[in-house]
Amino acid sequence: MRILIITAGSRGDVAPFTGLGRRMLDAGHEVAVAAHPSFAGLVEGCGLAHRTVPGDPQGLIRGWARAASREEAQALTRAYADGIADGVAEAVAGGADLLLTAHGPAPLSRTAGAAFGIPVVGTYLVPSFATRSFPLPNARGTEDPGPEGNLAAGRDVLRRVESVFAGAVTRLRDRLGLPEGTPSAAADIRPAFHGYSPLALPRPDDWPSGVEVPGYWWPARPDGWRPPDELADFLQAGPPPVFLGFGSMAPGEGERLSGLVAEAVKRAGVRAVVQAGWAELGGAGTDVLNIGDVPHDWLFPRTAAVVHHAGAGTTGAGLRAGVPAVPVPVMADQPFWAERLRRLGVAPRPVPFQDLTAESLGDAITACLSDPALRRRAAELARGIGEEDGAGAVLAHVETLG
Repeated sequence: MRILIITAGSRGDVAPFTGLGRRMLDAGHEVAVAAHPSFAGLVEGCGLAHRTVPGDPQGLIRGWARAASREEAQALTRAYADGIADGVAEAVAGGADLLLTAHGPAPLSRTAGAAFGIPVVGTYLVPSFATRSFPLPNARGTEDPGPEGNLAAGRDVLRRVESVFAGAVTRLRDRLGLPEGTPSAAADIRPAFHGYSPLALPRPDDWPSGVEVPGYWWPARPDGWRPPDELADFLQAGPPPVFLGFGSMAPGEGERLSGLVAEAVKRAGVRAVVQAGWAELGGAGTDVLNIGDVPHDWLFPRTAAVVHHAGAGTTGAGLRAGVPAVPVPVMADQPFWAERLRRLGVAPRPVPFQDLTAESLGDAITACLSDPALRRRAAELARGIGEEDGAGAVLAHVETLG
């Protein structure tokens, strides 16, 4: 079967699909991933075909930061969505028997699937259906609005997400010759699989049938990858270090953040591995090593704790490794997962990015490392998560279609 995975966004929106794609590939399917040009190397390095979806997510984040008004930011977002629509149309026209779609571009994937007669399966990295159990990521309002408030807040989130792509969906429908009113809502795609552990966030009882939470699907390691000698030597030269990285967040803030991180590490008295990411983060000192991209499934189990932005993928990698976390959420779904880590008992109270100082970060690292209950709980969760097979659940469904 020819399977096309459609995703858009930052590295964290793409990397988990390399693992899902490799699982399909190893089962004998032909797999391509439609993603932004900057991720061609990531996709192809894992043995998967890449189809281009126009767009520069790093540039978009920088543009939001520089935008002089809300209208200017919205115009940038609309242009980004239009580029994704064009890429989805061309990627699907390249041939496929089945579409697996991330949640963001799901309305576009569903529209293209309708035009080409191709079934669509939802493969979502964050909870994407309103529920009375909790407010969805990006919800507005109070911290604990109650069951009905949770449901209303979740529906509001989904309306806002759909509005981002509404114009692009209309233009795509017209381009593909579909009649007005052709269904495109992501919420109607079935089945829909969520790529996170039910131990991290249980499936709500009020979700519709066909919406599942089978477990994480993990990023694939690039073919032939091995750890850099400098990193392996650093890990062997002393006690496990603390990992610090903010992934795709804070581009352009590297100089400020690097000084802050260096001071926080010194304040906490720890060894540290600092990952550059889009912020171009760095550190200084004999007990600090700066690195680029390194598979988290290899690195995190060798650390004492992980300091990160609480993106869905990095959150899962930390849980899988069985190490405690210091979440520093920046935007989008990150405050949701940061608070979830605290409630799971594997992290102290999150340090919001806008409140980040060398003192607050250093103190949070110290608090994390000095509480053995956090590590015990992290190890317990890791054992359970290690027994799950989220990608296998998606593959099992795919096999029923072949």
